[in-house]
Amino acid sequence: MALVAAVVVAAGQGLRAGGDLPKQFRRIAGHTLLEHALSAFVGAPKVTLIQPVIRQDDLSLASTLIGSMDVLTPVSGGTTRQASVRAGLEALAPRRPDIVLVHDAARPFASASLIARAIEAAEKIGAAIPALPVTDTVKRIDATGRIEATVDRTTIRLVQTPQGFAFPALLEAHRRAAMQGYNDFTDDSALAEWAGMKVGVFQGEPGNIKLTTPEDFLLAEAQQFIPLGDVRTGFGIDVHAFGSGNHVTLGGIRIPNDKALTGHSDADVALHALTDAVLGAISDGDIGAHFPPTDPQWRGASSDRFLDFAVERVRARGGRIAHLDLTVVCEAPRIAAHRDLIRANIARLARIDVERVAVKATTSEKLGFTGRGEGIVAYATATVRLPWGPG
Repeated sequence: MALVAAVVVAAGQGLRAGGDLPKQFRRIAGHTLLEHALSAFVGAPKVTLIQPVIRQDDLSLASTLIGSMDVLTPVSGGTTRQASVRAGLEALAPRRPDIVLVHDAARPFASASLIARAIEAAEKIGAAIPALPVTDTVKRIDATGRIEATVDRTTIRLVQTPQGFAFPALLEAHRRAAMQGYNDFTDDSALAEWAGMKVGVFQGEPGNIKLTTPEDFLLAEAQQFIPLGDVRTGFGIDVHAFGSGNHVTLGGIRIPNDKALTGHSDADVALHALTDAVLGAISDGDIGAHFPPTDPQWRGASSDRFLDFAVERVRARGGRIAHLDLTVVCEAPRIAAHRDLIRANIARLARIDVERVAVKATTSEKLGFTGRGEGIVAYATATVRLPWGPG
């Protein structure tokens, strides 16, 4: 059986996409483009080696993001896409793969069937690319913007990645191009053509879009939610009394206070309310049913585990969390200075963007048990999107 490797190129700056980070680190449906792209190959049955190529300045960030994924250690890319691909190929060379797929992280939605077609085509003909027919009328224009001719669209294709090649031939072509000073090929099929390789074409996928502009990201985010049309809302409430201590834990963040909250676990009233809200949205019991206070294994447990459990229950049903809204009611401690840390931690646990987490705090105007400083109450709502179907 052929040894198949993949080079996933994520070494550009992605300036046209906007934002503060290169586009490969922007998130779609809670995960970065880089994570989406790598996950496609991690789950592909015939792909054994996956080599990420990252811009030198982003290596630390990339390593943190993909540290738990079954991929090779990222290598630093070059100043051009061609140089970055070659860096990935050279890193793979000691392992001597038979087939290599070269893919752009800017295309985060490559399917398993597309990857399988790329491998099959590369095994058969040595070099092949996915492509789509052009459905619009195509015009060639001159320097003034006037039409010169109508192009026969039946002879034109829109090229995608992953592109598949016999590894030795592609590595040799890259080395030869570098030695001769040719460094501006925009994709590997163009370099392969220059090197004299015959390149075939196989069927691409309309969903295998390349994200370049801010509008592309908005469209991609919307498309991810189209199949998840069953929108549900859950509500959670939790109360904990004060006891002796010097801090409280809210949303997983330790906050100094002259009293502590009492409870069987760490008494994180915020995460308990959120956990119940998420479980409520999918009609899956409550926190007490899954983590009974009579069970000694949960004594002093971090409530991160409870919310993580609820989030995984949503994911197991093919759903996603769309929004979490938390309100904490207490006289003390003051929450405002810790709000951003709490939001960020909840977003991390829920695998969503921090913009999808709201954290608010208020007092009860000295009324009731919270007004008397006897405890804290938290209210939470969770909006969850599930696929249509039974259950």
